[in-house]
Amino acid sequence: MALKNPAQIDQMRPAGTFVAGVLSSLRDVARVGMTLNDLDAHAHRMIDAAGAHSVYLGYHPSFGAIPYPGVLCTSVNDAALHGLPSDRVLQDGDVLSVDFAAKVQGWVADSAITFQVGSTTPEAQALIAATEQALAAGIAAAVPGGRMGDVSAAIGAVGRGAGYGINADFGGHGVGRTMHEDPHVANLGKPGTGLKLKAGLVIAIEPWFMAGGDDYVIDDDGWTIRTADGSLAAHAEHTVAITKDGPLVLTARD
Repeated sequence: MALKNPAQIDQMRPAGTFVAGVLSSLRDVARVGMTLNDLDAHAHRMIDAAGAHSVYLGYHPSFGAIPYPGVLCTSVNDAALHGLPSDRVLQDGDVLSVDFAAKVQGWVADSAITFQVGSTTPEAQALIAATEQALAAGIAAAVPGGRMGDVSAAIGAVGRGAGYGINADFGGHGVGRTMHEDPHVANLGKPGTGLKLKAGLVIAIEPWFMAGGDDYVIDDDGWTIRTADGSLAAHAEHTVAITKDGPLVLTARD
């Protein structure tokens, strides 16, 4: 687990700004009738124009049946994480989670948003809002002297309080020169336990909640993670640097 000094955290800012800008642009352009491949191509053009580098394209961890074929994870409705770009056409009311990471000037940033395409529904909007609230709670707990369990517990408390399913198998992670570094950041935990948080730690905090139970299934592609009961899912993520002055959100979209 590598801590970053203040100069290195400053060097990570361009990656965070770029990732935030791509996600904002995707939210603006996503429309009913577009395909997931259309969105992936849009992000790919932005990567090329910026001279950035995709850390998803060609990525092949042990669980993936194939090298990752796109620059975005696009997960729709019951797909929670790692949905592959495809010719699937977006329908009115679809719940779309977009996860995007890129390397800029040697540093990686990682972030995700969830939104509805076209019309909205109270059920989906409540799920999305709770996921974003959990992200904010996790970020607020990411302070020097705290524990990783504080971050995990803050996320879990929001999700459980809203009655949503949570699974801790997949969660946040360290970020730096590569996309996945130590430590793991679970979405369930006990306050006051786990790794002591220090200034210089940079982590991706990423709650994902399911409108039904806690269980998930993985598609035959080895990538797409779906709710086991077919319920909706939502995902939110920011890359956060822990500093002596508190958490710094490197992928803030405002």
